[in-house]
Amino acid sequence: MYPAALKHYDQVRRATQNGRDLEAEVLEKAALRLQQCRDRWGEKEQGDRLHAALKYNQRIWTVFQAELEKPENPLPEALKIDLLRLSLFIDRRTLEILAEPKPEKLTILIEINRNIAAGLRSRPLSEKAAAA
Repeated sequence: MYPAALKHYDQVRRATQNGRDLEAEVLEKAALRLQQCRDRWGEKEQGDRLHAALKYNQRIWTVFQAELEKPENPLPEALKIDLLRLSLFIDRRTLEILAEPKPEKLTILIEINRNIAAGLRSRPLSEKAAAA
């Protein structure tokens, strides 16, 4: 019964999260998966774990790319361009890792995801004032 309750709680939590929090959570999950690959590099089935973590991270950034390119995206143009450039770097680094896997190459992807997640979790002063 406990796993069912936990699953239900998680579904409700996700349904009530705002977009920024959900994006931050997804980026943190990707960073954790990549970190586990880096930290457990020599273990059995490392190749499958690495491939799955990179694929998950790539899907996230592909979604971000698509959202950033939409004309109705409310972000400032300069920020959209910077994020698109960052996503291209992530694409290139992912391909580099797939071609020549090395644990230290994962560090930058982990740091980028965590930093973007931290930025998404921070709230502008106007939101903080409205919440108070």
